[in-house]
Amino acid sequence: MTKTISKIGNSQGIIFDAALMDLARVKVGDHVTVTLHEGGSIVLTPIRPAIDPKKAGAAAKRLIKRNSALFKRLS
Repeated sequence: MTKTISKIGNSQGIIFDAALMDLARVKVGDHVTVTLHEGGSIVLTPIRPAIDPKKAGAAAKRLIKRNSALFKRLS
């Protein structure tokens, strides 16, 4: 995919279309890490928030409770 650097106000930028945003699973307002590699490659990596242990435990309990019959059949 080729993009063109455009003037945006007093800065320059690249416009990401909706399809690219969907493929990268990012949205307006998300934070990314910008890494510059030798040779000029620029890599944008989305920062994904980690789920805290309490929320993970609560989600697991809800999942087990909601699917208890299925888990019994599978065991």
